[in-house]
Amino acid sequence: MAGIYIHIPFCKQACHYCDFHFSTSMKKKDELVNTLAKEIQLRKDEFKNIEVQTIYFGGGTPSLLTNEELRLLIEEVYKNYEVTNNPEITLEANPDDLSKARILELSKSSVNRLSIGVQSFFESDLKLMNRAHNAEEAKKCLSVATHYFDNISVDLIYGIPDASNEQWLQNIEMALNYNVPHISSYALTVEPKTALASFIKKGIIDDVDDEQAHEQFHLLKDKLEDSGLVHYELSNFGKEEYFSKNNSAYWQGKPYIGIGPSAHSFNGKQRGWNVRNNSKYIKAIQQNELPMEIETLTTTDRYNEYVMTGLRTIWGVSLDKVEEDFGRIYKDYLIEQANVFINQHLLYIDDRHVRVTKKGQFLSDGIASELFKLNLS
Repeated sequence: MAGIYIHIPFCKQACHYCDFHFSTSMKKKDELVNTLAKEIQLRKDEFKNIEVQTIYFGGGTPSLLTNEELRLLIEEVYKNYEVTNNPEITLEANPDDLSKARILELSKSSVNRLSIGVQSFFESDLKLMNRAHNAEEAKKCLSVATHYFDNISVDLIYGIPDASNEQWLQNIEMALNYNVPHISSYALTVEPKTALASFIKKGIIDDVDDEQAHEQFHLLKDKLEDSGLVHYELSNFGKEEYFSKNNSAYWQGKPYIGIGPSAHSFNGKQRGWNVRNNSKYIKAIQQNELPMEIETLTTTDRYNEYVMTGLRTIWGVSLDKVEEDFGRIYKDYLIEQANVFINQHLLYIDDRHVRVTKKGQFLSDGIASELFKLNLS
């Protein structure tokens, strides 16, 4: 299977924590949508004889596109690629864009999955993050969306300065009240050059408390698992039939094409990324050029990526796959390095898969880096 990711680089306003590529100016929106359609066409040969099973609109704020613009891009994928029956087509959406009329409109389109960026149901949190919506809009859009869409994911952020554990539990409970089948939840991260980083440096906002974030992660895990959601990836919880097919493909090393400025692509052996500039992107594509840098991954690079993604998931890292894809030296190295964390009860080996324990889950990225191998080939 394969996936197509389409990056929509526009937002109404800049969230204080965000370092993704976007513009708050809509001047080039029409031109850029047409350019996205052209890039989809230009890259059709990359997926010869490969079936597309997921189409994902990310951003930025994809819900700023009209239904006609979404239809244009989806149709362009169908024209140029072999698409499976009933593909997962996801639209990231902000609550302020999801009026009842818009939700009804989307329910009649090809979009069959909504990923709604709620982040919090508390006004204080939303103001601190500079979100474009308010708490009432979040609740209202979920009340309506759950009547028209079966497959909905809600985004929540934990570790917000001054947000207590009690408030965090209320956030989780409010999301569960809407009976959504999927929740993605991330720790608030202070990225360089963001407004949040500047406010913390100036003392306007308290710094993120890593210990509290750790506590809130475990509160989240316990609460969602008690409610029947499977913790299938570090930041993702879903009912059995509602795991994100798009994201699961990333973690399992499936190929994908990233369309749009700053979008990343992967074909199994090479990783590419488009220029992070709307004007340069548009100009290049209009000249039938792909504004992309490409990196060919070494065997060690691919091993390290597999370890990183595998440890984040319930599927873990397969010792047999490591030996088959990378060689016995990598398997032996993995076991040797893993033993240190097995002794600390952070990892375990079950059915020839290396997996993280409950104690080790929040630390999985750090543990993975200790299992990396230096570049040998």
